[in-house]
Amino acid sequence: MVEVGPRDMHGRYGNIDYSRLTKLSFLLGLGMLVVGILGEFGIEKAGMSVPAWEHSLLMAMAAMGILVALLSPFVFGIVLPLTE
Repeated sequence: MVEVGPRDMHGRYGNIDYSRLTKLSFLLGLGMLVVGILGEFGIEKAGMSVPAWEHSLLMAMAAMGILVALLSPFVFGIVLPLTE
């Protein structure tokens, strides 16, 4: 008979480190927001003429960054650990 300790047990989704995943996904969202905003600001300050799709891409990146940064703590920090 093999004894199973607390470190040998796996949850429903495997052995996932939710705190690390929450922090990394929040930082990913924050990074997307910063890149989008700084890209728009840099284009404006440099007086560059860029196609409209680049402005749309940077604004979409900033919006998705906000969404990821706000939702990741709830999803990876609260919801998924509670479903284990």
